[in-house]
Amino acid sequence: SPVSRVVYNGKRSGGPRSPGAGSEIFTPAHEENVRFIYEAWQCVERDLRSQMGSERGLVEEYVEKMPNPSLKAFKPVDLGDLKRRSTQDAKKS
Repeated sequence: SPVSRVVYNGKRSGGPRSPGAGSEIFTPAHEENVRFIYEAWQCVERDLRSQMGSERGLVEEYVEKMPNPSLKAFKPVDLGDLKRRSTQDAKKS
């Protein structure tokens, strides 16, 4: 039997994607997940603030130990610039 797959056609619907803010219903599981993530993020921020005081601007950059050779020519994309250009192109047409 053929395998079905979702295909995005690039068109957006005109209506809102989710119900209005006043009509949203949150399950207890959703609220628990949000609370867990919020509390975990507060711990991360507290740890970062304490490190900032002792090590002044601690930033750690991830560097791949064994880089993929096929990615040697990869050039990072500035998403902000890409968005600005697409917005400008949309205004021109």
